[in-house]
Amino acid sequence: MKGIKYRFWAFLLAAGCSLAPAVAQQKFRVMEYNVENLFDCEHDSLKNDYEFLPDNPKGWSLPRFYDKLNKIGKVILAAGEDQVPDLVGLCEVENEHCVQQLVSNSPLREAGYQYAMTESPDERGIDVVLLYQPETFRHLGTQTVRIPSEKIDRRPTRDILHVSGKVVSGDTLDVFVCHMPSRSGGEAKSEPYRLFTAEYLRKTADSVMAVRRRPHVIIMGDFNDYPTNRSIAEVLGAVKPGKKVQKDKLYNLMDGRTDGTYRYRGEWGILDQMIVNGFMLKGSKKIRARYDKVDILKFPFLMEEDDRYGGDTPFRTYWGKRYHGGYSDHLPVLMELEIKE
Repeated sequence: MKGIKYRFWAFLLAAGCSLAPAVAQQKFRVMEYNVENLFDCEHDSLKNDYEFLPDNPKGWSLPRFYDKLNKIGKVILAAGEDQVPDLVGLCEVENEHCVQQLVSNSPLREAGYQYAMTESPDERGIDVVLLYQPETFRHLGTQTVRIPSEKIDRRPTRDILHVSGKVVSGDTLDVFVCHMPSRSGGEAKSEPYRLFTAEYLRKTADSVMAVRRRPHVIIMGDFNDYPTNRSIAEVLGAVKPGKKVQKDKLYNLMDGRTDGTYRYRGEWGILDQMIVNGFMLKGSKKIRARYDKVDILKFPFLMEEDDRYGGDTPFRTYWGKRYHGGYSDHLPVLMELEIKE
């Protein structure tokens, strides 16, 4: 018997077969979605959420709330195709109750998502959330970055969410979810607040890249700015990756695309960004991001005809104060990473 075993292994070696375990490669999907005002129907103390209470002219109600949960769950499941997204960053979620209902009382109830979220001083009470699959993203820690709005005499904005987790390669992934200050009052008047907030995001990302031996950084969210605006292109320094990629720089995988995630007066633009550090594009042997592996999801059920400007536009929940019954005024973004076990 020993001779038979010896000849078997000798045959494998002679045939050039490796005795080392095979390296498996798997898809790891990261999604970002501004879900357009996911509010519950109860008043949060000290928050200006009156717009989404049942007695408001908008007519928000429990049936509409649960319908919206079902729609968000449908979008996330559709994005996953053969597997649900491993990470989902959500913007415009009022509170933890909304997240709990989303993961337990929507089509996501069987998906097994866990979550981390902010508890921001935003006056309307909206926050950002990261849903994650605990089997593919082992949660290590959550931090929030508070933006000191009082320093520039502005109203409080959303915290930046920073979540760290281990993936199957054994590496740590640092994920930031952002919802930058709005354009209320006009782009020029509101821009300094986004520049100010982007500075804090950049400092936090730089500190992570400085302490990690192999930094893998993802920044996603609604930036309320386009890829060429100063908050992204100058403060973050995140531009479209070219032939020369620096490991410690940030690169915007949405820059240079001709379609958009948001439509304003008939014009498409990209307000939702997916940004990675250069190490994820060129430096890592086990985790790889690629420009051609990022898509804006335009499922037919997310779109409707634009009666005013022509073409298609996102099928939104509200048009002003009129309930429209759609999904969101933004389209989701999906990035597919390659991770080796």
